[in-house]
Amino acid sequence: MFKGPSQNLTISLLKPTGSRAISVQSLLHGSPDAKQARELETLQHSRLVGRGKYIHGFETHRVKADKTEEYRRAAERYYTGIKDDPELKVKLTGSWETLVGDQDTFFHILEYENYGGFDKTTRLLKTSKHAEAFKAMLPFITNRSLQLNQEFAFLPSAPPHAQGGIFELRTYQLMPGKLLEWENAWRRGIEARRKYVSPIGAWFSQIGSLHQVHHLWQFENLEKRRDTREQAWQIDGWATTVSKTSQLAKSMDCSILSPLSFSPLK
Repeated sequence: MFKGPSQNLTISLLKPTGSRAISVQSLLHGSPDAKQARELETLQHSRLVGRGKYIHGFETHRVKADKTEEYRRAAERYYTGIKDDPELKVKLTGSWETLVGDQDTFFHILEYENYGGFDKTTRLLKTSKHAEAFKAMLPFITNRSLQLNQEFAFLPSAPPHAQGGIFELRTYQLMPGKLLEWENAWRRGIEARRKYVSPIGAWFSQIGSLHQVHHLWQFENLEKRRDTREQAWQIDGWATTVSKTSQLAKSMDCSILSPLSFSPLK
C-alpha cells in the first residue's frame, strides 16, 4: 500500500521500548498519505450527499442587548439592498432573531451560485453602494461569524413563503468521516416524518466549523412543535433514524428563531 521508506516498517515497532510503545498504525495515521486519504474521503462524501449547485452562507451576528432595534433597521437596509441588486446575484434565504438559545443573536442565510458566485459577490460588495450599509450595522454587533454550507442533494431549501410561526434550527456536530452514514440514515427517516412536517432546508458545512449538519423546521408555535415531534415517534422508522444518527454525533444544539419582517421565509 505504501511505497518507499514506509515499506521498511516492521513488527518490531510494536514492541515496548522502556515504558513506551509505538504502533505502526499511529505512525501511518499521521502520515501525509493518510491525511491525503482522509481529505479525499471527505471530498467524495460531499459529492455524494451534496446538491452542489449552490453554496449557502450562514451569517451569525451577536448584538448588543440595548441595540437590537437599531440593528434590525440597519440589517433590513443592508440585506434587502443586496438581495435586490441583480449585479450581485445573491439570494436571501431568510433572516431570523433567536427566541430560545443564544439571546440577542441574529441569523441570516445567503445563497450564492457556488464558490465562484461567493467570490464574485464578496469582491463586488467591497466597492459597491452596499458597503456603507454594511458598515452601519457594525457598531451594534459584538461578534459575528460566517460558515459556508452545501445543501443535501435530496432536500433543496424551501422557496420564499409567509406561513407564520416559529423556526427551529438544529445543529449536529458529527464525528469526522461520518457524514455519509448520517445522510443515509437521516434521509430514510425523513421520508417517514414528511407525513406531519417537512424540513425547510438541510445543509452540511464546507468551510468554517467543519463536520456540522444543520436542518431548519417551521411550526405554528412551540405547542405545535411538541405535538408534531410526539407524532413522529409513532412513525415506523423514525426511532431507528434517531438512534442511528445520535450515535454519529458528538453534540447537538437547538435554537428557536423568529423571522425578521424582511425575511423571505417567514
